[in-house]
Amino acid sequence: MSIIETVSEDDATGVVAECYAGDLKELGYVASHTKVMSVNPEAYLAWMGMVRAIASQLGKRRYELVTLAAAQGVHSQACRLAHGLKSVPLFDEDQLVRIAADYRDADLSDAEVAMMEFAERVSRDSPSMTEADSQRLREVGFTDREIVDITLAAAARNYFSRAIQALAVDVDVPPGLSDRLQTALLAPL
Repeated sequence: MSIIETVSEDDATGVVAECYAGDLKELGYVASHTKVMSVNPEAYLAWMGMVRAIASQLGKRRYELVTLAAAQGVHSQACRLAHGLKSVPLFDEDQLVRIAADYRDADLSDAEVAMMEFAERVSRDSPSMTEADSQRLREVGFTDREIVDITLAAAARNYFSRAIQALAVDVDVPPGLSDRLQTALLAPL
């Protein structure tokens, strides 16, 4: 449990209220990470703006796959669960469970698997990455812009996951996430 004192939903005003309202609209509740990160609401909004700029270029499916892989690489329970829920409309549950358990064996395209391997490595071992890692993405058809956006999406998830882990933010289990999917999302961590 984080020691950071947060503003209650009833007492939120201004930019903090805007941050909370975004979660209420998208999730139906205010996530623990939103409450903690809204202690600096300007930074939180800037980060969300950056994520929107990246995700709009990648598309929702690619963005969520990259995010799930990067969150796996950094061992983020909170991000795996949150983005598992955000991925539910994009996949049938059987495939999403397979993606969560082992994306290499989940009927994804070669490009999607390469993208996820790259994103996981960004979070797990970026200092040892070389141009060969980016070259693999090019070989499966990604453009320079897409390679940069995949990298930015993974690095942004790495940043956010590490921040909420370092602040000991409570891990929310999103309502609507089946027990089966929750187990699959957390098993690789």
